[in-house]
Formats: sequence, C-alpha cells, structure tokens
Amino acid sequence: MNSNSTDQPRVAIVTGGSRGIGRQVVERLAADGYAIVVNYRDNHAEAETAVAAARAAGGDAIAIPADIADEAAVADLFEAAERRFGGVDVVVHAAGMMALSPLADLDLDQLDRILRVNVRGTFAVDQQAARRVRRGGAIINFSSSLTRFARPGYSAYAASKGAVSAITLVLARELRGRDVTVNAVAPGPTATALFLDGKDEQTVARIAAEPPLERLGTPDDIAELVAFLAGPGRWVNGQVLYANGGAI
Repeated sequence: MNSNSTDQPRVAIVTGGSRGIGRQVVERLAADGYAIVVNYRDNHAEAETAVAAARAAGGDAIAIPADIADEAAVADLFEAAERRFGGVDVVVHAAGMMALSPLADLDLDQLDRILRVNVRGTFAVDQQAARRVRRGGAIINFSSSLTRFARPGYSAYAASKGAVSAITLVLARELRGRDVTVNAVAPGPTATALFLDGKDEQTVARIAAEPPLERLGTPDDIAELVAFLAGPGRWVNGQVLYANGGAI
C-alpha cells in the first residue's frame, strides 16, 4: 500500500511531525516509501532534522510550518503538499498540547488554549483531509487513553481528546462511499518529552508498572500502529484503537 494508481509514492501529511510520536511516524512511513510533509509550528531546525531522517529512511520529505488551528494555514499546508507531490493519501494528525491541573484550579484561559489546539485543530485538519484525501487513503487522528484512565489532573486534556474520538467516529460515517478510512489512535503513557516533562522518577516508574507489559510505550510502538492503519489496515474504519499495553 505504498503507491497509488499512477505508481507514484503515496503522500502523507504528518502534523506535529518534528518531534515525539509524530517524528517517529514520519520515519516509519518514510521507510514504507511514502513522501512526507512534516508539519510543525515553531521549531524549523527540528522539522528539518525530521526531513533528513525521512530521506535517510527511504522517502522524500519537506517541512511546512502551520498553526493547525488556523484554517487558512491548514489549507495552505495541504495545497503545498499537492503542489509538491501531486496529492494527499494519508493524514496523520499527531499535533496537540497538554496542560495539567485539577479541575477546580484550572485556568479557563488555559482550557481555551487546549481546546483551540486539540479540538479546533482536529476540525481544521480533518476538514481539509475530508475534502482532499484520495481514494484508498486514510485519516488518522490522535486521541488518548486518558479518556479511559480518568487520571486526576487531566480533565482538560482528556475532555479535548474525548472530542477527537467523537469527531473521528462521525467523520468515518460521513465519508461513506469515498474509500477513505478514518480512525483514531489513543496512546497510553509513552516515553516522549510531552509525557516525561515535570515527572519525577518515582512517578514515571509507577505509571510504567501499570500495564501488564510493565513498561511505558515507545514512539515506535505507536508508529507501527499508524503504519498499519495507513496501509494494510483497510478493514479497520471508524474506530478508536487504545495502544497502552493493556493498562485498561
């Protein structure tokens, strides 16, 4: 599943592709022969490093900046992909933000920022994906296992990711007849800077021991699932896949 009907490489846009899980997805899809558009917001150097890694893995790649919650910027992102590579086959929407606070203490301005990035951003990216992804393609959003864990301090983040799950399930049904799958990956604790930042060793060790597999997830664990949904997993559609080692 790494070429379209004209025998050209399949094309993937990966939002948040300059770091963390998104960066690993870039490398994994590049290894499958995809041409990759690495979306980032601010860090050009990291994005170019991701591009170099994708090319080293066997795929072509470019880096395009865009605020994912700005619908005009997202439209420009997709248009840049189409100009460079001729179309879009896969959209992996991995960009997001997290902020922790007990609900009673949550700064509602912070809540607005989380909802803007995680919910509005998903709408903006999925709107363009729904209009532009070619037949046989895939849209892959990122939810979170925190929608099930109900871990204190994560109310705003979990609420935003619950919205992503709902958007995904509805969009899959709205694309009936298009031959485009829509799914969400819901990682559990994964060893990225987003998860590790601000946690002491004891907290990390306690969380790592929760799943039956007794470890944190890795970006590669999640990237393998994304690669399956992007390619051979054509009969998986309208699902939220919880990738957390069996923690719940």
